[in-house]
Amino acid sequence: MEYLVVKWLHILSATVLFGAGVGSAFHLFASAMRGRLSGIAGACRNVVLADWLLTTPSAIFQPASGFWLVHALGLPWSTPWVAASLVLYAFAIGCWLPVVWIQLRLRDLADHAERTGGELPTAWWRLFRWWVILGVLALVAFLAVFWLMVARRFG
Repeated sequence: MEYLVVKWLHILSATVLFGAGVGSAFHLFASAMRGRLSGIAGACRNVVLADWLLTTPSAIFQPASGFWLVHALGLPWSTPWVAASLVLYAFAIGCWLPVVWIQLRLRDLADHAERTGGELPTAWWRLFRWWVILGVLALVAFLAVFWLMVARRFG
């Protein structure tokens, strides 16, 4: 019973992690493409909030519950799909950590522009491009992890 509860929580957490990430990314990207400063500033604030309330707890819980499940199943860490999942997850988190800082800067720059009645600076758009690039890389890695978790095989 304990295994099923942890497995269910692991799947639920992965769903929250993926859903919050994709949903907030879509919200900011769509707002940026519309080009309305008030919408962009609001989206930046919401993305930062979603990261702290949803993405961060899920990103922490995922490896903790995954490690517990691997231990409960008695799988060696060298099992190809386990090892590949860990590498891909580490890569995705490695992309996400700078994105957290970028999102804070995007929020602050957009808030400043909104408060002063100015426009978004060039730095905002440069950071936004990095945010998109790192986000896409993390998304691809997370999708691969999902496939490995479901298929439980590598190759």
